Amino acid sequence: MSSTAYDSYLDDVLAGNITKGDTYYVMLVGSGYTENKGTHTKRSDITSEVSGTGYTAGGQAIVPTFTKDTTNHRVVVTFPQVAWANSTITARKAVYYKRRGGAASADELVCVDDFGADVSTSAGTFTLNATTITINTPA
Repeated sequence: MSSTAYDSYLDDVLAGNITKGDTYYVMLVGSGYTENKGTHTKRSDITSEVSGTGYTAGGQAIVPTFTKDTTNHRVVVTFPQVAWANSTITARKAVYYKRRGGAASADELVCVDDFGADVSTSAGTFTLNATTITINTPA
């Protein structure tokens, strides 16, 4: 699995649009979504969200942790494990974003995880493992 932060994420953090205390969500998408880390900035840029039993459009709320590492001069953002119980879905990627509670065009993107292949459940639990992104400070 590979994690990729959207280019807009750091810009949104520096502009104060995204902070530690915000509401974060993770949504699942199918293989039809091809991320563009340079131009995708809002949830409205995301296509191919999955649908099926046990999955609600927009995904699930999550509470990330932020760890400042002064030895290696970076911040590590960890998104926790999430599960969709009793689900029948097929997903290829997970998209993490800040949810504002209104239009998808207002929700800022954070990162995307590519599972490398489709993952499916049939009346089972779809488990998304914890993931991290690292923001290094320049030397």
